[in-house]
Amino acid sequence: MQTIPLRALLALLIGAVAGVLGFSLGMPLPWMLGPMLGVTIAALMHAPIAGPDRLRPIVIPVIGVMLGSAITADTLRHLGQWSGTMLILPFALAAAATASYLVYRRLGSYDSATAFYSSMPGGLNEMLLMGAAHGGDERRIALAHAARVLMVIFFVALFFGAFLGVRSNGQSVAWIGLTALSLADYLILAACAVLGVQLAKRARLPAAPVFGPLILSGAAHILGWVTVPPPTLVVIAAQIVVGTIIGSRFIGATLAEVGRDLALGAVATLVMLVMAVAAAFALTLLVDVPLAQAFLAYAPGGLTEMSLMTLAVGQDAAFVSVTHIVRITLVIGVAPALYTLLKPYLSR
Repeated sequence: MQTIPLRALLALLIGAVAGVLGFSLGMPLPWMLGPMLGVTIAALMHAPIAGPDRLRPIVIPVIGVMLGSAITADTLRHLGQWSGTMLILPFALAAAATASYLVYRRLGSYDSATAFYSSMPGGLNEMLLMGAAHGGDERRIALAHAARVLMVIFFVALFFGAFLGVRSNGQSVAWIGLTALSLADYLILAACAVLGVQLAKRARLPAAPVFGPLILSGAAHILGWVTVPPPTLVVIAAQIVVGTIIGSRFIGATLAEVGRDLALGAVATLVMLVMAVAAAFALTLLVDVPLAQAFLAYAPGGLTEMSLMTLAVGQDAAFVSVTHIVRITLVIGVAPALYTLLKPYLSR
């Protein structure tokens, strides 16, 4: 088993301290937002830290299991809502990506490839690889997506608190102790995590490290094999790791560079969130779904981060997670062909 480098341990320590501080101050989503901001500041101050990326293959399946634990038989009875969501999703994506592209192209003066792949609300790694293959600036694309995820989490937390009256500082969530699960529960959930990843990869499912464990965990909970979610301490640890990884993406960037990209990212993110709000309102007119839940489904954040936020504010995690999986799949599948088709016009 590989050991975690000291620099990564320092980043996790900073993230944990920032999470405790955020919790003490009553910050929304403290265990993810606190580490994210704390580690971002440490990165910009050139602290000797590194991202704990070795923990990601462990933490992400755990989050998938956690999301699956929110699936119930009642969830299956609301599948009709998902069809309306998927109907609106492509239009919401097209509007958000177009508006974001104009921000990076016109305001930021990015070249067409960099602006295009910076504006696509897909996975960071996939957009980075695709953008580089078409001649885009890898560093700017990486910073744009890191800024998008950071800004989405920040603005969504503010939106829930200021406009929807929904807050979660971790104090109102029912505490699940380590002893609340039996040995059989732990074994079943561990099997869902390990087997879920492998089966999803073999089936070539999108976002396999999350989606596979989510499906198996959901099935286990619906069948009654296990009736409790993962312990709260595990959930908190997962959020600290995710927040630390997000913040560590700014390692090596200069303050001036990050400041400019964060400013552009803030404008692009606000525009995309406006599109998400509009799409969420449209969805509430089609089906009986809460505005908060619809907004989370369309918000252009990362799958893992938005799923954690959904759980934190007590919304339907399965609904939101599946919507984001479809979003990422659509973007990854369509982006390269779309850029090739539009390149003659975008380059003008």
